[in-house]
Amino acid sequence: MSRIEEIRRMVPILGRKVYGKDLVYFDNAATAQRPQSVIDEWNRISSVSNANIHRAVHILASEATDAYEDARTAVKEFINAGSREEIIFTSGTTASINLVAFCFGERYVNEGDEIVVSAVEHHSNLVPWQMMCRRRKAKLKVIPVDDEGHLIMDEFPKLLNERTRIVAVTHISNVLGIVNPVEEIIRISHLHNIPVLVDGAQGIVHCGVDVTAMDCDFYAFSGHKIYAATGTGVLYGKRRFLEEMPPFLGGGEMVGTVTIESSSYADIPYKYEAGTQNFASSATLKPALEFAKLLNDNDLIRENRQISLYLENELKKIEGLRLYGTSRNGEEKVSLFSFTVQGVHHEDLALILDKMGVAVRSGQMCAEPVMTRFSVTGMLRASLAPYNTMAEAEYFISSLVRAISMLKD
Repeated sequence: MSRIEEIRRMVPILGRKVYGKDLVYFDNAATAQRPQSVIDEWNRISSVSNANIHRAVHILASEATDAYEDARTAVKEFINAGSREEIIFTSGTTASINLVAFCFGERYVNEGDEIVVSAVEHHSNLVPWQMMCRRRKAKLKVIPVDDEGHLIMDEFPKLLNERTRIVAVTHISNVLGIVNPVEEIIRISHLHNIPVLVDGAQGIVHCGVDVTAMDCDFYAFSGHKIYAATGTGVLYGKRRFLEEMPPFLGGGEMVGTVTIESSSYADIPYKYEAGTQNFASSATLKPALEFAKLLNDNDLIRENRQISLYLENELKKIEGLRLYGTSRNGEEKVSLFSFTVQGVHHEDLALILDKMGVAVRSGQMCAEPVMTRFSVTGMLRASLAPYNTMAEAEYFISSLVRAISMLKD
């Protein structure tokens, strides 16, 4: 049995048939499929250790708390954070970025200050900053993107000045699949003592993330992108910011002491984890990251790269198809392909591919400004994981060609 066959057997849904055909799941950028170990952990917590964490002294609460905190340790080690206290659990990347946008804004941003984002951001790394700018009377500035999907880095330093308070940029565009030069953005920003938040929703999956080496000030990602349960997310933040910023939500377990008149707050990370946490799902981060480590296999990486090259080459051969986000050296783009086909609506293509057993994403991918930049109303996206195969890629291309032919006839 090949390595990829072993991996696929760990993920139950990959054996499913849809409409009588083998499922080809190419929507991994939205939600990755879960290995049995993740499913088992959620079931275990729910079946035998379902109790509020950090509260009661009985055995169920202790077991649930241990699983939750073990997951925090696993995240800390996976991204090489300086300490467990710098790992905040949230419901996903969106919640993590909203937390920073609110709390950082309350602490550091005043009227006339400026925030820098890029032109290729997911709504989750744009709308929270827009809201914060309205609230704090600040200004949003944007790193432009060229026709190939690469940030125009010559323009970036020109956007920074003494009023710039934070730079927030995606590690990898969820539409273009381009790995942005976040290390260079961080280096330049830090020369001006400007902190940087990295939206790692896609980066955590495709890049070996080391927040210490990267030296980012915040890194946000979702568990469901990297094989964990939905409703799970992580915010890494440097200790000094987490300690100085006010909390985002108030309530149970984020407090030190409470009187009718006032309250003090718990130490980090609990200062940012108000209320009953999604402990059963958060616990799945540990087996999910263990699974992700299994996928960091030379044979799987080599196979995935070959599949990506095959798809890029074959897509470029299809008449009327425009691919968005192109690599310059083979290392800047991950296995994510967004495209349009002249004379064919992306939604129609997606519906026909679905009937052929192929799951892809269609629409604006929660990145409407990117669609506007490239003058389209939507795109079709195929996004792969290391458990996808060359046979699936070949079937996808043949199905796509057939679907286009059906719609053009």
